[in-house]
Amino acid sequence: MSVEVKKLVVHYVDKQDEDTEIHLRDDEMQINDKVNVFIEQLHHAYNGKPGKGFCAFSGEKSSVVASAMQSYRNNELNFWNLTQEATNVLKEELNKYAFHETGYLVFCHYQYVASNFIMIALINIKEHYTITSDLDLSAAKHLDISRMQLAARIDLDAWDTAAEENRYISFIKGRAGRKVADFFLDFLGCEEGIDPKQQSQTMLHAVEDYLSTQQYEKSEKDDIRKEIFDYCNDCVSSGEDADVNTLSETLSKSSDVKFEDFYKEQGYELEESFPVDKKTVTSMVKFSGLGGGISVGFERKHLGERVIYDATSDTLTIKGVPPNLKDQIERYYNNDES
Repeated sequence: MSVEVKKLVVHYVDKQDEDTEIHLRDDEMQINDKVNVFIEQLHHAYNGKPGKGFCAFSGEKSSVVASAMQSYRNNELNFWNLTQEATNVLKEELNKYAFHETGYLVFCHYQYVASNFIMIALINIKEHYTITSDLDLSAAKHLDISRMQLAARIDLDAWDTAAEENRYISFIKGRAGRKVADFFLDFLGCEEGIDPKQQSQTMLHAVEDYLSTQQYEKSEKDDIRKEIFDYCNDCVSSGEDADVNTLSETLSKSSDVKFEDFYKEQGYELEESFPVDKKTVTSMVKFSGLGGGISVGFERKHLGERVIYDATSDTLTIKGVPPNLKDQIERYYNNDES
């Protein structure tokens, strides 16, 4: 098991109307195998969440959470008291917003691959149904980890060694139309730092401009794009930053011009390492879009071969229609004729 839990406390939050009710657990949870498995699932679910933001504690906002966390790390405050102070701040911030939140507030200090993290997550409850041995309907509740929207993770080691980069805290930006990002930043006392989407877009532009200057065949460029995408996808899965030196090794393995020199000379504002936005980098290997009742998606390597775009007539021609789609269309026409 790659996750080692150090501390775990869970409280209950219920915000239905104007006031938030908090039910505090009396002590820390005992650490056992079940706890480690649960936090490992939570860790991987969090890593898989798209659209995360990155930030750092700010002197311009409330310092209650940051101070309590630092006191805990200095052995001046126990973990349960840290969670109590943070939960009180969460209650105050929740009362400022109209949205409802009910669930379990998880605070966990854990180690993953030699790095230390504190995760704070509000996990909602979902009801599910089963059939008993007597063929009766039975209802039970479980933690809906896969759909958590309010969560943040502090990289304690990065806080110590790279605080100036302003990205040692990550958080889920949340559902559209809700001020979840603002709420969580205010709760933590943070200012947003590096923008994964912007950095990923800058990386894509730099990669495409670099490839356009190299004497690679089309198939070589497609293969390189796929390698870059696979690497970035692995970074998203593991929660690690993409490293430009690693990207450069892949891009420049058949060229005397190093990508890391190219992007610096051309003035791209690309960090030496950055968190990846998966949706943005997917466009490196796939084109997709929808509108007006039509959804189209295909691998980038097929453009100009199996998929032909005519800008003048604004049409796409697809050679070799996917068998399942072809079967549906043929059955439609056969039924129409009958």
